[in-house]
Amino acid sequence: MSSSEPDRPVRSDARRNREKLVAVARNAFATADGTVALEAIAREAGVGIGTLYRHFPTREALVEAVYAAELDDVTASAPALLGQLPPEAALRAWMDRYAAFVETKRGMGDVLRASLASGRIATPATRRRITAAIGTILDAGALAGTLRAGVDPEDVTLLLLGAFLSTSAGQDAERIGRMLDLIVDALRPEPTTER
Repeated sequence: MSSSEPDRPVRSDARRNREKLVAVARNAFATADGTVALEAIAREAGVGIGTLYRHFPTREALVEAVYAAELDDVTASAPALLGQLPPEAALRAWMDRYAAFVETKRGMGDVLRASLASGRIATPATRRRITAAIGTILDAGALAGTLRAGVDPEDVTLLLLGAFLSTSAGQDAERIGRMLDLIVDALRPEPTTER
């Protein structure tokens, strides 16, 4: 097929297979201690290995698809959480979702680093999207008076990254939870003192 030919619409069964493969791979990468066998992903998704390779010709392509799906989910969850919870609770719930995203990224380790190094995944774009999601929640909290006004969302992004990078993969969930609680507490408005 030449590059001048228009893209064909994806058949619904092909789209479902792709979605199943990404879902299974997301779970596998999040829970694996080492390399995940592509054959196991295909088998758990209920498709043949040929179907996996038709959608994802390389391990890198599958990792990149999982990364993109995770990033879409974590960034899109901010408005949904704000619709369900007060801003400070939405922020804490969003931080848990972001922690799960970071944990999934750890499971994709070497392949993800290679994709980042090659430029196939743009780190600045990822950080901008994460920071924008945080900013959405901070703005809602400032408006409600439950989170500090004037906090730079990039500062919160850096605090979160520091918390995640300072802990071991999958081993410090309780510590991460305590650190996230501290970050939320630090973002609450200072109590006013009456004289």
